[in-house]
Amino acid sequence: MQNSLQQLYGNIDIYLFDQLLKGTYDSCSKVLDAGCGGGRNLVYFFRNGYDVYGIDPNANAVESVKELSKSLSPANPLSNFKVAAAEGLPYGDEYFDLVISSAVLHFARNEGHFDTMLHSMWRVLKPGGYFFARLASDIGIETLVQSLGNGRYLLPDGSERFLVNEQLLLRYTDNLSGHLHEPIKTTNVQNLRCMTTWCLRKALK
Repeated sequence: MQNSLQQLYGNIDIYLFDQLLKGTYDSCSKVLDAGCGGGRNLVYFFRNGYDVYGIDPNANAVESVKELSKSLSPANPLSNFKVAAAEGLPYGDEYFDLVISSAVLHFARNEGHFDTMLHSMWRVLKPGGYFFARLASDIGIETLVQSLGNGRYLLPDGSERFLVNEQLLLRYTDNLSGHLHEPIKTTNVQNLRCMTTWCLRKALK
């Protein structure tokens, strides 16, 4: 059973897996992983006939995800995978049914960079489409992080990240004309770091 689950889903983010189990993305067909790495979150989509796209600034990662695509979904065009940054997505407006941003936004250099990355990903999302984000936050460890300025913080685990909080996420949700189709959920890892899941749906026109 364990092997078959891994074959079906790969090393998928557990909260993305949760959305798949709930059928949230059953009506989606065109999927972008913005910051895809080697494709850990794309195995299910390859295996189930989705039109899969991915970008990453790391050329080696893009080559890895191309190999994964060739193996699991030979009909999926390799040209769908490009070396690019989240803030400069090489796609037209309202192109995707689902945009995945897993462990990407917390690498923002400052508040402006975060805003640019987020709006870039939102731009390519169709009305009625879904946005799935996992990102670092200070929710639950507010007194344990040290501000470095410009939205970046030193975390108890020694890493430096751009951190969000609930108020910021709710403000962006309103400003983007999106709505939460799941409550904001945060996992606290022994007060060393916190990862928050932010699941939005874009308003229909």
